[in-house]
Amino acid sequence: MFDFFASLLGLIILSPVFLSVAVLVKLSSRGPVFFRQERYGRNERIFCVWKFRTMRPNSENYSLEQLREFEMFGDPRVNKLGKFLRKYALDEIPQLINILKGEMSFVGPRAYYLDRYKRNAELKQRLVVKPGLTCLSAVGGGVKLSEEESLKLDLEYIKRKNFFLDISILLKSVYLVVSGKGFN
Repeated sequence: MFDFFASLLGLIILSPVFLSVAVLVKLSSRGPVFFRQERYGRNERIFCVWKFRTMRPNSENYSLEQLREFEMFGDPRVNKLGKFLRKYALDEIPQLINILKGEMSFVGPRAYYLDRYKRNAELKQRLVVKPGLTCLSAVGGGVKLSEEESLKLDLEYIKRKNFFLDISILLKSVYLVVSGKGFN
């Protein structure tokens, strides 16, 4: 219930920001306004995650290792507006629609690319809960964490999951976003 009403309220309150970012994305570079990608959700249900596009068109053909390096050292595929949108997590606003539809939650392990789960059965442990807009691993180190450290925090979250832990993670996430420190 919290996810539904909070995402609906968030979409209403943030609608001017949503529209402004959409216009800026369209005016700043060629290509679509939204980035859409299939991800695994709870119980291996595939859904499309939505974000504002932050990269130059046709920037997806990189290996997992290259993507991990980009996350840590800067991604040359990201356009100028995209850097700002990512710093303040504005590119994530469309995921409120995923939350409203019940595909995601505000807090839970991040939704990962399909190919990552096909190659690593251990990662599937994350799929017992809905993926989240933010998570314990994001506020606990973000992209600086190794895959193993991130998985450990996600599994810890799943074991300890409760409303007060969710609120704590949300508040830390808001602080990281508003301060511009992001999840890096």
